[in-house]
Amino acid sequence: MFKPCIVVPVYNHEQAIATVVHDLLRHQVVCILVDDGSAPPCAAALERLALAAPAHIILLRHVENQGKGAAVISGFRQAAAQGFSHVLQIDADGQHDIADVPRFLALAQSNPASVIAGCPIYDASVPLLRLYGRYATHILVWINTLSLRIKDSMCGFRVYPVAPVMALAQRTAIGRRMNFDTDILVRLYWDGLDVVNLPTRVTYPSDGVSHFRLWRDNVLIARMLAVLFLGMLRRAPQLLLRTWRRR
Repeated sequence: MFKPCIVVPVYNHEQAIATVVHDLLRHQVVCILVDDGSAPPCAAALERLALAAPAHIILLRHVENQGKGAAVISGFRQAAAQGFSHVLQIDADGQHDIADVPRFLALAQSNPASVIAGCPIYDASVPLLRLYGRYATHILVWINTLSLRIKDSMCGFRVYPVAPVMALAQRTAIGRRMNFDTDILVRLYWDGLDVVNLPTRVTYPSDGVSHFRLWRDNVLIARMLAVLFLGMLRRAPQLLLRTWRRR
C-alpha cells in the first residue's frame, strides 16, 4: 500500500505559507501542517487555510516552539494514526520546488522501503557561508556512514516510509531542532534503509525569514555529529560490509 501525505513544519512563515499550501494542494495529497508555536499572525493564517480546505488539511499545534525536528515528528505521529504509509517533508518558506512533489512521490512509490532525499541544486540566493558549512557536514556524514550514499543530509525536502521512522523515534532521541534532518537520515541509514538521491532546485527563502540560529544550531549540529561518530565506531564492521557489497 502506498498512501502518502505531506508534513509541513511551520514557525512564523505567515508571508509564504498560503502560497506553499495552495501549491501543495494541487497535487491532491493530504497536508499535515504543524504550527510550532507561531506568533498570532502565522497562527491565524494557518487557521484560515485549515478552515478553507478541511478535507485536505490537518492542522496540529504546539503551544510553545519546540523546534523543526519536534514538529516533523508530531506530523509523523499524526500520519501514522491516520494510516498513511509515507510522509513527504517540505519546508514552509517556499525554498523548495513544489513542482517536484510528483517526482518525489513517484520515486517513493517505486522504492517504498527507501528514503527519497532531495539533493539541492542552488541558485544565486544561497548564502555562501551556509553553503560551505553544508559541505563540511556532508564530509562528516560520509564518515559517519562509511559511505557516499547520502549526497546531502540537510535538505528538508524528502520522502520517508512512516513505519521505520516511528520505530526509530520510539527507541532513540532524534534531534529536535535544525539538527533533525541530518540526524534522522544517518540513523535510518544505520537501520538499513537505502537512500535514493533526487536533484531538486532550492532557493533561499521566499519570505526573507530564516530560523537557523548560527551559534545555537551549529553547536547542536556539531554535538550531533560527534554523537553519530561514536555510534559509527561500533557499527563500523557492518557499515563497511554494506558499502563493500554495493560495489
